[in-house]
Amino acid sequence: MKKAHTILIVEDDQNIVKLVSMHLKDQGFETEHAATGPQGLKQSLEHDYDLIILDIMLPGMDGLEICRRLRAEQKPTPILMLTAKSEEIDKVVGLELGADDYITKPFSIREFIARVKAVTRRAQALQEEKEAGYEEETIQYGDLIIDVKKRRVSLEGTTVELTPKEFDLLLMFAQNPGVAFNRQQLLEGVWGYQFEGYNHTVNSHINRLRNKIEKDPANPRFIKTVWGYGYRFVETGELL
Repeated sequence: MKKAHTILIVEDDQNIVKLVSMHLKDQGFETEHAATGPQGLKQSLEHDYDLIILDIMLPGMDGLEICRRLRAEQKPTPILMLTAKSEEIDKVVGLELGADDYITKPFSIREFIARVKAVTRRAQALQEEKEAGYEEETIQYGDLIIDVKKRRVSLEGTTVELTPKEFDLLLMFAQNPGVAFNRQQLLEGVWGYQFEGYNHTVNSHINRLRNKIEKDPANPRFIKTVWGYGYRFVETGELL
């Protein structure tokens, strides 16, 4: 019998906890709960959850700090952040710190469940690929080297620090050189969901990725803009 996914909900609003726990259990997930930041961090470090649902505003320690510490400890557990509508900067910071996705409160349960399933499905697929040994060892384009198994990137011999989703996005590009992807295809391929209206998630990740791997982000060598459509990764013969 397949083991149910276990999700940690780090949230101090008991009404939200009860609501999301009920719907997650209806979908076959098991849930645990932490009501404060320090308790959420402790449980996240001590256990291997399939997903952490992490509110930003928490007593004792905010969700951004929890996210930062988990990624600093190399804890790869997927994180879905809950943000208030006015916290646009927190969404960006959360993604930069290594959150896999975010959803804005108030949210529809339908969208919430879809996001949860997308994040857990994507994480499981990556783990299965890793265990089956499907991944290439390294991918190289000029002075850009991607160590697939170790999930490390270097440029001109210097390590480039990427968030998990930035790495996934770069890998999707690098494994498909020359292929033009629109934003919806990237959203589905990297984040695993099909909702319209979240192209800004793709755009912000593209911009941050370019700032990290391009010498001149305004004139990128690796991630090219396909005007009126989306983006594509450079082919080897195009590199100078």
